[in-house]
Amino acid sequence: MTETAASVIAAAGGSVPALRNAQARPTIFPVTAEFTNWRSEQRAWRESVALLDQSHHMTDLFISGPDALRLLSDTGVNNFSNFAVGDAKQFVAVNDEGYLIGDAILFHLEEGRFDLVGWFMVLDWVEFIGKTGDYDVTFERDWNSVLRAPGEDPVLYRYEIQGPHALALLEKAIGGQVPETKFFGGAELEIDGAKVGSLRHGMAGQPGFELFGPWAERDTVRNALLHHGEGFGLVLVGARAYSSANLESAWVPSPLPAIFTGARSEAYLEWLPANRIGSLAGSFASDDIEDYYLTPYDLGYGRSVSFTHEFIGREALERHAATANRTKVTLVWNADDVAAVQRSAYEPGTPAKFIEFPKARYGVYQVDRVECDGALVGVSHDVGYITGEQVFVSLASIDNEVAEPGTEVSVVWGESPVSTKPAVEPHRQVTVRATVAPAPYSSYARESYRK
Repeated sequence: MTETAASVIAAAGGSVPALRNAQARPTIFPVTAEFTNWRSEQRAWRESVALLDQSHHMTDLFISGPDALRLLSDTGVNNFSNFAVGDAKQFVAVNDEGYLIGDAILFHLEEGRFDLVGWFMVLDWVEFIGKTGDYDVTFERDWNSVLRAPGEDPVLYRYEIQGPHALALLEKAIGGQVPETKFFGGAELEIDGAKVGSLRHGMAGQPGFELFGPWAERDTVRNALLHHGEGFGLVLVGARAYSSANLESAWVPSPLPAIFTGARSEAYLEWLPANRIGSLAGSFASDDIEDYYLTPYDLGYGRSVSFTHEFIGREALERHAATANRTKVTLVWNADDVAAVQRSAYEPGTPAKFIEFPKARYGVYQVDRVECDGALVGVSHDVGYITGEQVFVSLASIDNEVAEPGTEVSVVWGESPVSTKPAVEPHRQVTVRATVAPAPYSSYARESYRK
């Protein structure tokens, strides 16, 4: 019998200790770590064009049936009134109390068939609601390559090209002009005889296209991109650089999902397999799991919320909207303080928590304290290094009163007490000075790439 999330939480004495000491390994991107080096690969999406293979680290949940759209409308805060075949959107879900479950990319593949792509949090929630509710739907899950059964291939390949030369490269590959599409708009293309689905967006806040199609045609499309990319300075990007791309576009990939308390939590945690609760890391510490919950407004998702339809958590979310008091920002960490953290590894005594480059997250859910004059003013999420800006940053949700760019705050780095997660070594907690900056940090990402 599969161990459930509920049984693991009960054995640990609660959600917080279960997540704090989860023995799961950190998130893995099961592709080549570096083709050259992660610094040059990060620069490629700013200076030329980068090719990233997304075929292996994301999970697809294919949802089909006469009630598929109704299920998505019931579980998503988004507006689905004009969601046509070929379109895509950033799907956002909340629980009954209006707290964030998470987000994923939703593709409308054909009438009555959709593909929800991303982390397991939202996919699991939608499947649970669909299977326990009155919906005529079927689900097909294509796991990422870490969890997929040995010997099984992905259903789809998924490539990302992004950078100043992405459009020129794609037009060379298709032998013509790319159809005019809005941000997050789709179009069907043809590359060397292969029909290719496309989505216009940029994971790193630069011009880009996501290309996808049947796994059997992956080499045809990839080889064409490599061939035509020679004239545009195409750079292959590995897992290390790719994992940091979100820092530039200001997307928080794995906020802690609000699944541990609330109206449906007991049934949901009994349904959810134990290996899909995730792990909690960082200096923010509370025995109450609800202190870790976020609303869509904390992460800048207010633009996705539509109160024109009924959905799970709507009334509660309306109340959150009226009292939203936190803003998503970028925190630029003080270079001297980051260097001091690194230098502690060479000094006598217990060092600070080791900082990995380019991405320093050491749990699925990274939650660090942000303080101003010693008082808690928010939480810091994903953290790492941006080569193009030569800054070490984190994405954070902080009180509106301290969210003005230029405001000085601090981030508490390291755990106390130290957890038993595999990625955590004995260390001491330290405070790192930081300066509030816009999110996205790149002016191009803020002002141009959605247009």
